[in-house]
Amino acid sequence: MTGLSTHVLDAVTGLPAPGLTVTLHDDAGAELASAITDSDGRVASVTGGDLTQGTYRLTFETGSWFRAREIENFYPEVTIAFAVTDTTRHHHVPLLLSPFAYSTYRGS
Repeated sequence: MTGLSTHVLDAVTGLPAPGLTVTLHDDAGAELASAITDSDGRVASVTGGDLTQGTYRLTFETGSWFRAREIENFYPEVTIAFAVTDTTRHHHVPLLLSPFAYSTYRGS
């Protein structure tokens, strides 16, 4: 099972980032799915199904999320490219976010 989830945390406040739009694209740029983070900053299943081997991109609409909170920010979006090579495991791509920086890692 190769599902995909994400979790966005506001690194400034230490709180989840609810209401942030996340879009999944394949390597050719086709949109595969879109979701909005829940009250805990999570999307439990971005795809609603399994991913095949390949390269994907998750785009987080950070600019509009910060603007809605009247917070000045530098990155209008954050795009994270990642490769699915093991189709037997779940993939989790978290985002730690602040107005002028971000980081990510391969989660579990």
